[in-house]
Amino acid sequence: MESSINVNDVSLRFLLYHDRTASLKEKFAEVLHGKRTSNRSAFMALQNVTFNVQHGERVGFVGHNGAGKSSLLKTICRIYEPSSGSIVIRGRIAPLLELGAGFNPELSGRENIYLNGAVLGYPKRAMQEIEREIIDFTEMEEFIDTPAKYYSSGMYMKLAFAIATARTPDILILDEIFAGGDASFIERAMARMNRFIEKASIMLFVSHQQSLLESLCDRIIMLDHGRIVADGSTADVLKYYNEWSRGSR
Repeated sequence: MESSINVNDVSLRFLLYHDRTASLKEKFAEVLHGKRTSNRSAFMALQNVTFNVQHGERVGFVGHNGAGKSSLLKTICRIYEPSSGSIVIRGRIAPLLELGAGFNPELSGRENIYLNGAVLGYPKRAMQEIEREIIDFTEMEEFIDTPAKYYSSGMYMKLAFAIATARTPDILILDEIFAGGDASFIERAMARMNRFIEKASIMLFVSHQQSLLESLCDRIIMLDHGRIVADGSTADVLKYYNEWSRGSR
């Protein structure tokens, strides 16, 4: 089966609650006059977003902080449900969105391998087959039976990435996952992802490191205030984004 992602006119609306502590006298006056002051407002994280990703594409996302990149990936992963529009996905997703998400800090790294594998839908037997390969890839043999609460952010990242990519996913989704990684690990991780793409999987990747986007992605989508403002080749969109960033200062 060929993997694909079809995002059609998707919007995501959040309600923002504002801290407004009224006095007892103010609350009594509101009730007396039948008035209630709203302490919430709407925020559109995504607005009418439409794009398609086909089998074998590597797509990066850029935009200023708060542009909607992470919200979009979480909506694709069904962490958020779109307020309107639709998302149709063919293929199994391996999401790496938040460092250490799904890890139990009281469990060892080895135990978290099986916990995360279960979250990703792998049976225990499958995880037993790839446990050694995961440990070898992370180079964490010395710490694999240590409780995860003692891990550095880089160790969390290595283990989470190794688990999610131990079996080739149809769709790999990464959000700033390499921010805490050392150069040696990033090089091995990039080689690993390139092998996935050679097998025609899909990758979606959010990063502020343009060198990684240039190395890993053949297409870039730029977001601004929850809308797509550019979608094209990596070189063209990064050039536009850099010019736009300088002009917006």
